[in-house]
Amino acid sequence: MSYYTTINGKKLDKHLVELAEKVVAGQGDGRISNDDAKKLLEAVKDGGVYTDIEKDTMEYIRENFKWTESADEWFRAQIASWASSK
Repeated sequence: MSYYTTINGKKLDKHLVELAEKVVAGQGDGRISNDDAKKLLEAVKDGGVYTDIEKDTMEYIRENFKWTESADEWFRAQIASWASSK
């Protein structure tokens, strides 16, 4: 089982992509909410380091999934704060 998937020629974190797909499916309006953003942040932080692959993956998720404005702002602030402390 691979930890990675390749999309548009970029190696991405398969778990993060699948998590984003899961949180927008089903209930809700199909956007990443604050609760969903918290799940994504926890998944990024699980390894203790914000890797280049995770950065590329989150860039892909931010560009290819719809986010609520508050979730997008919250996630960006949290990830910047956490990554700068590493």
